[in-house]
Amino acid sequence: MVIRPLLPDLLAALPLPTLAVDRAERIVAMNAAAKALVGDAALDRHFINVLRQPTVVDAVEQCQRDDKPRDAHYLSSDGTTDTTFRVFVRRVAGTDYVLLSFQDITQVTKASQMRRDFVANVSHELRTPLTSLMGFIETLRGPARDDAAARDRFLGIMTGEAERMNRLVGDLLSLSRVESDERVRPTERVDLRNVLQSTLRNLNPLAVEADVTLVPRIGADPLPLSGDADQLLQVFTNLIENAIKYGGTGKSVEIDVETTLRDPSLRGPALHVTVTDHGAGIDPLHIPRLTERFYRADNHRSRALGGTGLGLAIVKHILNRHRGRLKITSALGQGSQFTVILPLDAA
Repeated sequence: MVIRPLLPDLLAALPLPTLAVDRAERIVAMNAAAKALVGDAALDRHFINVLRQPTVVDAVEQCQRDDKPRDAHYLSSDGTTDTTFRVFVRRVAGTDYVLLSFQDITQVTKASQMRRDFVANVSHELRTPLTSLMGFIETLRGPARDDAAARDRFLGIMTGEAERMNRLVGDLLSLSRVESDERVRPTERVDLRNVLQSTLRNLNPLAVEADVTLVPRIGADPLPLSGDADQLLQVFTNLIENAIKYGGTGKSVEIDVETTLRDPSLRGPALHVTVTDHGAGIDPLHIPRLTERFYRADNHRSRALGGTGLGLAIVKHILNRHRGRLKITSALGQGSQFTVILPLDAA
């Protein structure tokens, strides 16, 4: 039989925040992790005055009545961070004590919410072009059946909507592949200068069509690092293509490369590649969320230009795999700068 003097030592051996409540519903023991959670002053107080959350209170009271294990959720906040715990409530057999163990499930809860949000966002993104396609198909089958001009116009719009869905599916597949590889460090040797040159060659026709001048300042020396050439090509294609689209007709997009012996964010030698446009700029309010999936600073304009809202999310995950960083600076009316920071081989 467990007696009260032994409870503190027993609870101290448990890794989770754990406290004991007696028949009088007072907290009689708790380990250091529980003290950090509910405070030292909780000892010898009525548990309701300490925990104050109905689901936990009910679980403890029911366990005391019928000795059956219960669980509940407990929400905690330190003023800046919200934490969700799953509380396991169980009586110690042959004693008057009920133990409450707190398991931190914040990340699990966030992941579940992210999955729900992701499904909702994908459904929303696909519903709009699908609704448009269904409407035009119905029109072509009915009132516009014999109207050649309307048919050509509608087919052009339908093609655009189908291409939009195809881009979205392509970006979703790309994001899935990038996330699956995110924890696997690339090992192949890459000359980033070659990657940048390939990106500029591929995007030059788009720049010419948009009347945008690409100004590369990447030097003539090799830029060696460990990386995945295809993924890095995807990173700079995304950033430079965005700069072309949003930078404005008749303006320039600069691509600058700089090396540093010690970057504060990487704590070592680093390579900075900065893509600068001179467009309308981004409200600083939006900058912290730009790499979120489906987040758009200008929703209408992004859709009109064919954006899926996934490009910068893909960039973020690729850079995470390469132990890199993405720095965004912008001001309304003054253009934007997207700086990729990658670890540079010391040699």
